[in-house]
Amino acid sequence: MKHLLSLLLALSLACPVLAEEGKLAVAGLNFTFPTTWTSVPPSSPMRAGTLQIAAEGSDKPLEAVFYYFGSGQGGDTKANVDRWLGQFASPPESKTEELDANGTKVTLVTATGTYNDGAMFGPKTPKENYTLLGGIVPGNDAPVFIKLTGPKDAVAKIADAFKAMLKSPFAAK
Repeated sequence: MKHLLSLLLALSLACPVLAEEGKLAVAGLNFTFPTTWTSVPPSSPMRAGTLQIAAEGSDKPLEAVFYYFGSGQGGDTKANVDRWLGQFASPPESKTEELDANGTKVTLVTATGTYNDGAMFGPKTPKENYTLLGGIVPGNDAPVFIKLTGPKDAVAKIADAFKAMLKSPFAAK
């Protein structure tokens, strides 16, 4: 019995994502999101979670992708903000803000311009008038990074809900 409990604990720690309608747990943080958004299985081992969002002005669902790399991994806030901004063809119009989530500092990056869409090391497709929303949420041992890109007007329609989701793990109960 003791070995079974140890095995179950090890499996639960190895699998950082649990999902139910309106909730997504990543690395010990519980995110809440509008029930019109859908949690889908991650499409690669790099992803700790994925939410699909139907938004007016986008011909396909937007995706909020959650990344968690483990204890001490993933780089600092500035390095990630710089990397996200570097994914644009030229310096985008951007804003970085710190959100107060019940005393916890959460970083939100908003950038708009010509976004170079594609896999990290693969070919890129320039997408004009695109917006990136990036969130850096402190975790127990490392941050959770959340990135969403899409047409500017479509992203603008869900930006407030994205911001609320970033702050949700620290909301007063």
